[in-house]
Amino acid sequence: MIDAIQSVGAFSTIRETEGAGPASSASLVMPGAGTAAPQAGSFAEVLGNMTKDAIRSMKSAEGTSLQAIRGEANTREVVDAVMSAEQSLQTAIAIRDKVVTAYLEIARMQI
Repeated sequence: MIDAIQSVGAFSTIRETEGAGPASSASLVMPGAGTAAPQAGSFAEVLGNMTKDAIRSMKSAEGTSLQAIRGEANTREVVDAVMSAEQSLQTAIAIRDKVVTAYLEIARMQI
């Protein structure tokens, strides 16, 4: 089912504009638990990586579910995988909603 998703091209049109202000050159930092936080080059890369991770999580949950049907995985593994995939999907939906809301706010601005 999920293998039908071939590529994540929705964010490929987002590009950083040079000289657009301090936000364009700032790198995003995710807080870590006392360790050095990973840095990404651009907002588009972060969104792309998050999308790929969500798809990977959903594929993993689907694979674990199929293993359980064949009797190769226990119920606990299936529940963990499906809950992880659900959390990834809910996060992706929340981020999508925020991006759409921001786009609509920008579109309503008067020039």
